[in-house]
Amino acid sequence: MSQQTGPAQEGPTRTGGRLLVESLLAHNPPLWTCVPGESFLPILDALIDPSNDGTAKLVTTRHESAAGNMAEAAGKLTGRPAVCLVTRGPGATHASIAVHTAHQDGTPLILIVGQVPRAHLRREAFQEMDYRAVFGSFAKDVVEIMEADRIPEHVAHAVHTSMSGRPGPVVLVVPEDVLDAPTPARPTRAAVATSPPICASDWNTLRTELAAARRPCLVVGGPGWSTPAAAQVAAFAERNQVPVVTPFRWQDAIDNTSPSFAGYLGLGCSPRLRQLLTSADLVVALGPRLDDPTTGGYAFPSPESRLVTVSRSRDELGRFPLPDVAIHADPASACERLEGAVLDDLPERVAWYNELRAQQVEFSTPPRGAETPRQGVDLTLVVRHVRDSVPDDSVITNGAGNYTVWVQRFFGYRDFGTQLAPRNGAMGYALPAGLAAAQLHPERVVVTFAGDGCFLMSGSELATAVRHGLRLIVIVVNNSMFGTIRMHQERRFPGRAIATDLTNPDFVAYAESFGALGVRVTDTVDFPDVFKRALDYNGPALIEIVTDPEQITPDQRITTVG
Repeated sequence: MSQQTGPAQEGPTRTGGRLLVESLLAHNPPLWTCVPGESFLPILDALIDPSNDGTAKLVTTRHESAAGNMAEAAGKLTGRPAVCLVTRGPGATHASIAVHTAHQDGTPLILIVGQVPRAHLRREAFQEMDYRAVFGSFAKDVVEIMEADRIPEHVAHAVHTSMSGRPGPVVLVVPEDVLDAPTPARPTRAAVATSPPICASDWNTLRTELAAARRPCLVVGGPGWSTPAAAQVAAFAERNQVPVVTPFRWQDAIDNTSPSFAGYLGLGCSPRLRQLLTSADLVVALGPRLDDPTTGGYAFPSPESRLVTVSRSRDELGRFPLPDVAIHADPASACERLEGAVLDDLPERVAWYNELRAQQVEFSTPPRGAETPRQGVDLTLVVRHVRDSVPDDSVITNGAGNYTVWVQRFFGYRDFGTQLAPRNGAMGYALPAGLAAAQLHPERVVVTFAGDGCFLMSGSELATAVRHGLRLIVIVVNNSMFGTIRMHQERRFPGRAIATDLTNPDFVAYAESFGALGVRVTDTVDFPDVFKRALDYNGPALIEIVTDPEQITPDQRITTVG
């Protein structure tokens, strides 16, 4: 499980805090985030050691939820666990949303929590909590490190656990006095977690299933996905005319301009796509979980469809919906085999392929006429302009809310690793995720979409962006309401809206108060020039777009919800 970088009990004495930092650095975390706390001061002291040589990229945020979300987003971008440092009690619980996001999204993450001294444990000391009870249901592991000498062991195991099988969060809890304790132990490094390649018999089964299908569909993405996998699947699908769909918020798992791309599943997806997929005779889930949003409440695949699941996690193969064929293998190895595979031409499959692609083209084409907003900015045209104005490798982030439907439907992702969005539907995610992308990839364009309600759950992180000189563009979609909840209210209790109206600040003045660029757009025709100004700005820029509050989705107004 781990590889010694030196004898475990030889070498100079160091504090537990320094050993913890060195043990984590041995695994090359892509990012470190924190809100500083007195319970982990020895860790912070070790991070300023010149021997780190800038390896530990520490970003201090203004709230632990943002620190956690930044680290989670870094894990999504890199496939390696970032490190989030929080103090005990309130600090840990503030970060719990990010832990839940990492759990449901399959993202590697290490959360370090400072704990009360060992002598004070189990006395309900100041800010003391039982972290196994707090995080136990949605972290892959929760470990309280009670001896400084065992820090390397626990860190190596945490990293291994976080990255193995279906990735996820691991919480390490370290009492203050353990961080202060001297120890001669040295760092260890966990072995790389790998999944088995697809074996010959499983590959033959998968190929046989695909060859026999008249109406097949590939659902691709999930932890461990990569740019090569995306290209290999597209090559197979285009050559053999097999439609490809993506799960909820894995839309960048294939180039959306590929003629094989039939759309995304999840909230706000094409109703026509869902209807057509009930006729699929074969569904191949190549990597992802078929979760609630993706399956429309577990209504997909239909009972008449055969389901083949290829997963790096053995545990996922036993989840509902249960597959007819369960293949425990690294999906990347299946993609490599698929790239060169040739299926016999079947007229019914060709017609099916063309029908699914045609509905995607129609769905992603901006609506005209009565569906367009009657006042304010047309969000559809904003999203399309952003898509046409930024490079293919630009990172697009969003949180949760009805505004995200426009982004998912009309942006069109072209490269893998360009969509950062919470698959568990957490609000407040967009801006911290954008900060992570800007920190890790300063050479890339980063565009963050956030609703007015979503944005103000983490808007103070504009201070973090300014402090660290991060370049990103934040587009605040202002309709002065919690739009998703309002939509559900109108469906269930028409004309009886409550608790969903918002009173907002002057977003331009708010941005400028932090030292960011702030611009308001109230007419669609003004957006291109404003966006160009933001692209050219050397720092964080906020564009507030004022939208029609009646336009609750691209296809519906509040008066037509029902």
